[in-house]
Amino acid sequence: MTLLQDGALTEAFDGASTAYDRLTGANPGYHRQLRRSARRLALPNGGEGLRVLDLGCGTGASTAALLAVAPRAEITAVDASAGMLERAEAKKWPGNVTFVHTPAEELERAGVSGPFDAVFAAYLVRNLTDPDKVLTGLRGLLRPGGRLAVHEYALSGAVRHRLVWTAVCRSVIIPAGSLGPGGADLYRHLWRSVLEFDTAPELAERLTAAGFELVRTVPLPGWEYGILHTFLARAPR
Repeated sequence: MTLLQDGALTEAFDGASTAYDRLTGANPGYHRQLRRSARRLALPNGGEGLRVLDLGCGTGASTAALLAVAPRAEITAVDASAGMLERAEAKKWPGNVTFVHTPAEELERAGVSGPFDAVFAAYLVRNLTDPDKVLTGLRGLLRPGGRLAVHEYALSGAVRHRLVWTAVCRSVIIPAGSLGPGGADLYRHLWRSVLEFDTAPELAERLTAAGFELVRTVPLPGWEYGILHTFLARAPR
């Protein structure tokens, strides 16, 4: 299977948007894992006085995770999919949350400017056409010492984790996705993109190459152990 790219991937997210929350909600740990990664940003004082960028917010699950750990932060949530963003905006949010429709590559054109105190990017980097360019841009949007958390499927490199990922995708994720309005294409892309993108050590190296410091890789528990990680980093001071 050829991975979906650019407009085709955005269209796939648009098509799946109306059923996306139901599918992710069927994974009992999905929202808990997002909150765990958001908590690892270690934002002080409930985020009071801080600006946080939620890049690739989708239907708002990552935004809700940030609000749970930093309810006083000013959160700018961005996504390239109009369908996903429409679902996010339809939910009830406090006044400190703002949504912006734009690809990650065009933040400046959409008026999204720094400095931000933190960036949270969940399930995003693997889907970028030019992840190095975007990551370098994010470093520039962060204030000196600003924090980055990348919540991403990135396999440890062990064969057993590849086998678990493929088994879950083929037996659960792809069949369930095929019943939704967008069909199975997005979920086949999900399966293949994880297998073909960086391993966890490679993604950590990519962050370092983009100019981030203090890069750490922290696994998430449960069946996704060795598959899903939080990547933590800081912008240089």
